[in-house]
Amino acid sequence: MLHTSLIAWVSDVERLSAFYPNAAYDFYGTPGNPLCVYKSGNPWPLRRGPESQRIIREARPVRWTSIDPVSFADKGKEPFCPLLLWIGVEPASLSYEDAKNAADAIERLLSVNGFPSIQIAFRESIVTRSVSGPRMLNLDPLDPLAEVRKPFTPTLGLPISLQETPHLEGTGALYLRESRQSHRIFLLTCAHVVSPPPINTNKKNPACKNVIALGQTGYNNAIESMMGEIAYQKRSIRLCENILRNQDKSKEDQYLKRMEGAKKKIEMVNDFHSGITKCWTHTTQRIIGQVAYVEPIGVQAKPCGYTRDWALIELDSAKFDWSAFKGNQVYFDKKYSPMDYGRILSPHPKDWFVSPEDCLLQVSGIVSANEIHNPNHLDRHENKCHFVVKNGLGTGTTFGRAAGMESFTRTYNESGSQETSIEIAVLPYSSSEGPFSASGDSGSIVLTRDGRILGMMTGGAGIADPATVTYLTPFWFILEEIKKVFPDCQLYDSIVDTPGLGG
Repeated sequence: MLHTSLIAWVSDVERLSAFYPNAAYDFYGTPGNPLCVYKSGNPWPLRRGPESQRIIREARPVRWTSIDPVSFADKGKEPFCPLLLWIGVEPASLSYEDAKNAADAIERLLSVNGFPSIQIAFRESIVTRSVSGPRMLNLDPLDPLAEVRKPFTPTLGLPISLQETPHLEGTGALYLRESRQSHRIFLLTCAHVVSPPPINTNKKNPACKNVIALGQTGYNNAIESMMGEIAYQKRSIRLCENILRNQDKSKEDQYLKRMEGAKKKIEMVNDFHSGITKCWTHTTQRIIGQVAYVEPIGVQAKPCGYTRDWALIELDSAKFDWSAFKGNQVYFDKKYSPMDYGRILSPHPKDWFVSPEDCLLQVSGIVSANEIHNPNHLDRHENKCHFVVKNGLGTGTTFGRAAGMESFTRTYNESGSQETSIEIAVLPYSSSEGPFSASGDSGSIVLTRDGRILGMMTGGAGIADPATVTYLTPFWFILEEIKKVFPDCQLYDSIVDTPGLGG
């Protein structure tokens, strides 16, 4: 069975060759074998005969001041064209007629200015940006350094910001694919995270700005977490030393082993810290992609009236180890064990729930509009609600509850105009568990306890930070809006079905 990419290539050859017969021949052998839309001047040499093979071409650099043109030669031979302006266009964006008209106009312009022999060629190509820096790390929940590694992994809850404004931060929500056949992987977040006011001018196609993992606060928090772990282990060593000095020696072996383990942990964290500070300190090393699309922030017209506040970041595939990437998973950190997870989110004996054993909650579906209003989890008083979990930059892993009723919010901008929208309200799980969200959590995806997607956090209400009430836009609505721009977009699920990814 032919690979889908080969089928697509054959289709493109047929489309272009209908107008320009040498579409698959002129640039054959150059990296990527780009197809030629149109080339001016005399046809280049071809092999003839029933079993003749295409000639392998080589692009040769030609000295020029600003546009870096090329000449072409058969492999291993002298160039057969003195100078060619090689122009790249997006696939299927330029017709043969338009390419020919443009080439003729450029040739006339060059000839009038004393360059009569320069040829013009259009090829289909896509510009990608290569970035420096290490790949995102993998997360193994059983790794003794899982807690300090987590901020540098693509696990959901990834802290992000624009490279140009690292102090304005948010959280990555979910990984999406442009389509099952596409190589493009998106990270969903809020529009106000990657196009923050007053930068946001309600334009749908902003410049492709770089997005980094770990803005200013995110990176500092990650470093402080390492230092905190080292300090904790040092306190543990001092405690063991004091016990050994002041008590009998009956448990000496036990405390000596504990001290040895603490010293080993300190060494491991120090080594990890050294690697991070060498390779992750500069924002250029933390670039993970570019803003691909920003939806203008606003409110949908009735009947729903939900907030429109979403954006897609196109990820640089070179920054991710797709072969080991586990997709959309939320990691609940060390303050909650799997037993804690089950105890908190399944408090009623009639509503028993099996918690994930590896501290990773896998995304496994979407809560529908009808289900949002009909929750089926039971709290300790047998009241129905949605028990939910999220991981974000501001507050890490938190638990909450959504009652199934929607809230109305009203915001006022600087001009005094107002917007009223409908939101899903999430309350803290309890006063003892603390707030559900705070600054930096915008963009966090909120899941039900069994991993189904309830919504994306877009804001909160309260007099001060943290928020008393957290507001979500339902994900079913966001996905419908995304599909208006990217019709085949879908949740990233399995690496097996992603062409060109993995290893």
